[in-house]
Amino acid sequence: MSPIRYLVRRRMRAFVRLLRALSHDDAYERYLQHARSMHAEQAPMSRREFYLSEQERKWSGISRCC
Repeated sequence: MSPIRYLVRRRMRAFVRLLRALSHDDAYERYLQHARSMHAEQAPMSRREFYLSEQERKWSGISRCC
C-alpha cells in the first residue's frame, strides 16, 4: 500500500470515529469499556438492554414545551 493511500485511510478512520463520538453512535462501545473497567464483577447489559435503558433515561424526565 502506498504511503498516501495509508495516510488517507488512517485519516478517514479517524474522521469516522469522530463522527460516531459526536453523534453518540459509539455509546454502547463506550459503556462496555466503562463496565469492564469499573464494574468487572457484574455482567454488562446486552445491546438491547442498554438501548432500552438509555431510552428510559432520556425520555422519563419532565418534558416541557416552554
